[in-house]
Amino acid sequence: MALAFGDAHASNAAPEGMVWIPGRTFTMGSNDHYPEEAPAHPVKVDGFWIDDIPVTNRRFTEFVKATGYVTFAEKTPDAKDYPGAKPEMLRAGSLLFFQPKTVSGPDITQWWTFKFGANWHRPRGGISDLRGKLDHPVVHVAWCDAKAYADWAGLELPTEAEWELAARGGLDDAEFAWGDELMPGGVPMANTWQGTFPVKSTKPKGHERTSPVRSFPPNGYGLYDMIGNVWEWTADYWSDRHPEPSAKACCIPNNPRGGGVEASYDPRQPDIRIPRRVLKGGSHLCAPNYCRRYRPAARHAEPEDTSTSHLGFRCIKRAPASQEPMSQENVHEQVRASR
Repeated sequence: MALAFGDAHASNAAPEGMVWIPGRTFTMGSNDHYPEEAPAHPVKVDGFWIDDIPVTNRRFTEFVKATGYVTFAEKTPDAKDYPGAKPEMLRAGSLLFFQPKTVSGPDITQWWTFKFGANWHRPRGGISDLRGKLDHPVVHVAWCDAKAYADWAGLELPTEAEWELAARGGLDDAEFAWGDELMPGGVPMANTWQGTFPVKSTKPKGHERTSPVRSFPPNGYGLYDMIGNVWEWTADYWSDRHPEPSAKACCIPNNPRGGGVEASYDPRQPDIRIPRRVLKGGSHLCAPNYCRRYRPAARHAEPEDTSTSHLGFRCIKRAPASQEPMSQENVHEQVRASR
């Protein structure tokens, strides 16, 4: 009996611009860095398709043209959602990084400002635009904007576990997505901060911010910009720590979906009930002297309503088990059975 490989895979062709990540068990998190990454624990994740690049300005433009969608940063904030906010601050805009000449202490307002008029198509506010940046990741998108794009495209946002599995590129025990050295042979492997953050950048002028997608090598799964360039939204609510590892192999979490919404609220702002989601991947602002989150295990909390100049997203597509592409081992088993 001949095995019709073409027919078997006809309904399982790769969605355009997406890469298949085989499902398996891996160790999520890290015990060696920031406390919110711990404890390292095994999880099992089913296979899925994922965008090989972050959603770009080009792709987001297509979405907006097709739907007329208006992003969160383009809307005037509702005063009832922000008790105690100064009326003059309740204007459309987004958070924008600017490089200071000097800093004193850890106050991030020395290098972040809420820029009125900044949004995805005016990334620096004012008369800035997307000329020359259509193939850069879209930025200044809040969680609702990423979700709206995913819904329009018939896709989903990844869970934290799915994102981390994909980012590791098959190197489960490596520090970085490409191995154990940040810059092997002195060569940058991702768009991260070069120099001393935030006062000195040693990158060529004009290259201090986002870079075109695919500017750096892909990981082992063929995915670009999983580390650096821009942080990426996930579907999961934030929790301060990972759950403890299961004592029995039978009880390893299967497709974990993060914590609950109540635990995601920022305890430092008890009057503001804005859920926080998990960000992954680090950005072009991550530096050894400040934010060592250019690693697959790293994570960060971000309120759903917040957009910034270093935050984007990518999408996934989950396949029913009956439609998952066959592994090479399963292909060989079918060949043997057909003889």
